[in-house]
Amino acid sequence: MPEILTFDSPLAAAQACGDKILQLIDAARRERGLATLAVSGGHTPRLMFEWMAPRPFDWSGIELFQVDERCVPPDSDQSNYRMMRESLLDAVRIPAKQVHRVDTSLAPADAARTYADEIRGILKVKAGELPVFDVIQLGMGPDGHTASLFPGEPLVQDRAGVTAAVWVEKFKQHRVTLLPGVLQRARHTLSLVTGADKAEALQAVLRGPVDSAQFPIQLVASQAVWYIDGSADAKLQS
Repeated sequence: MPEILTFDSPLAAAQACGDKILQLIDAARRERGLATLAVSGGHTPRLMFEWMAPRPFDWSGIELFQVDERCVPPDSDQSNYRMMRESLLDAVRIPAKQVHRVDTSLAPADAARTYADEIRGILKVKAGELPVFDVIQLGMGPDGHTASLFPGEPLVQDRAGVTAAVWVEKFKQHRVTLLPGVLQRARHTLSLVTGADKAEALQAVLRGPVDSAQFPIQLVASQAVWYIDGSADAKLQS
């Protein structure tokens, strides 16, 4: 069973997750000279970033990436990058060259290809291999999706690619996302999930049969440490 940590509020869960991320990337940097971190978007990660921003943490040698991004301009209120910039990047001393975002000025397929090339370059990935991030922070939607891998998405079966452009019919929107083979190879996976609307899916993901086509987050459920609040935890206790 995966490790499940339950907190009194979304803020407490976000703070604990953020604290653990800083510990892990600091340890990775001391061991290998640099650390790689990929983060998700959403309301709860915003709480996490806002907590991380004023911490006395040295961001040198930390390479920061996006797990996924909506194909919208970087100043759009739907942009994961904008949320990360407003809640974290504007407040910390991290060189712009260490922040790696999906270039949404490109066509979706081109943006995915360019982002994959950037990841391979920074992580020094050899031909035929997949990148290994030190830490990947994920979330989960009420439907069990993670990153931009939604139920029924054929790319849930892709273990060879780094990134891809996906069309999310539910939102009528193109996105760029890391793919399962990359998510599964992370040295550390932290899943931050809060809210009563996640409780039913969380019970199915952690207590039900494995069906990653229906619940894509099950791709990494067993390897992740789960940071959840009491509302999301409600059905796990039944």
